[in-house]
Amino acid sequence: METKTFVLVHGVWHGGWCWSRVANLLRARGHRVTAPTQTGLGERSHLLSPDITIQTFVDDIVQHLRFENLKNVVLVGHSFGGIPITGVADVVPDRIAKLIYLDAIMLDAGETWLGLLPEDMARDRTELAGKTSGGLTLPPAPAESFGVSRSEDVSFVEPRLTPHPFRTFTTALDLKNPVGNSLPADYIRCTDPPYRPAIVALDRARKLGWPIEEIASGHDAMVTEPLALADLLEGLG
Repeated sequence: METKTFVLVHGVWHGGWCWSRVANLLRARGHRVTAPTQTGLGERSHLLSPDITIQTFVDDIVQHLRFENLKNVVLVGHSFGGIPITGVADVVPDRIAKLIYLDAIMLDAGETWLGLLPEDMARDRTELAGKTSGGLTLPPAPAESFGVSRSEDVSFVEPRLTPHPFRTFTTALDLKNPVGNSLPADYIRCTDPPYRPAIVALDRARKLGWPIEEIASGHDAMVTEPLALADLLEGLG
């Protein structure tokens, strides 16, 4: 099979670490794989700041592509990672071969993540951020909320989750082109169980006419079903 370049973008509370199982499988098959961590999370949690916005996350990935000189990239966004990959596609489409949204959130120009959530979830998360950090961060949810239940998987995930910069939820995505910027794109839905915040994005992907794939896993498929996900990404890529 042709060698591909995958850039894997994580979601809320996670970091590049969450992709390690899938990345190792893809590398063993000869592909180039990177999994950058967004500013303020994971091993970059020491950079947490009230200045981090959704544009910071877009810039993180754009700079990663440029400084690593990555081209013809299969850009994969999981969960909240769907938002920055949309922004990246708007800025550097010439570096991207395909977009893959893995149970991911999808925003249009001017929208915020908080504005897209069901009202009760948006209210609860705003109140929680205020109580725990004065509005700086949203504390991590338990691993089981991502469909992670096996003890070895919980032990892998929970110690590595870090509070998420809250302004990335409340600042709008800046786009000059339609979502996807006319690049080839696929949407992967995790079905066991479905992830409530991703329902709007799934509907949008269908309306855009993107192919919809499914994987029988919880939301953190890269943790719980790495082999099945690696196979799917390799096939779609």
